Amino acid sequence: MAANRTKPEILATEVVAQSRLFKIESLDLRFSNGVERTYERMKPSNRHAVLVVPVTKEGDLLLIREYSAGTDRYELGFPKGLIDLGESAEEAANRELKEEIGFGANQLRPLKEVVLAPSYFSSRMTLFLAEDLYPESLAGDEPEPLEIVRWPLSQVEELLHHLDFAEARSITALFLALKQLSK
Repeated sequence: MAANRTKPEILATEVVAQSRLFKIESLDLRFSNGVERTYERMKPSNRHAVLVVPVTKEGDLLLIREYSAGTDRYELGFPKGLIDLGESAEEAANRELKEEIGFGANQLRPLKEVVLAPSYFSSRMTLFLAEDLYPESLAGDEPEPLEIVRWPLSQVEELLHHLDFAEARSITALFLALKQLSK
């Protein structure tokens, strides 16, 4: 059981760096025991995201391989993207499927809302399992065509050991999806 703690008091905030996409904010904090520290974080944008584990009726996972600037390599993972203004998480999940793999889903099951590196980021991502897929494509915003990779569920152990399948959110979503599929 979590202890009741008083959140630190924010004494001051300042944007210390900024790019086209990101703002880094410095926070001067005072903790309940009187200790003061300065933390840095990505300034919250309040834009959440989705990640979808699509499973075909044949029992294949549909993954994408795309370039990731953070690791400077092509990564294997599941379709994902930001939720647009006025869009629900479910609508965004279905849109991302159509943009990235050319399928929509008649059944979307929310798996969990996750945060990546909560010490530095506040962005939330809702993970979904997508089933009962149907062909439908939408134009996406990717700079090059994405490679779609079909991976049999029966070979999920090999996927977990694949060098290109290393993104924590995709691995988490896969484990949660497998738990749902086994029910």
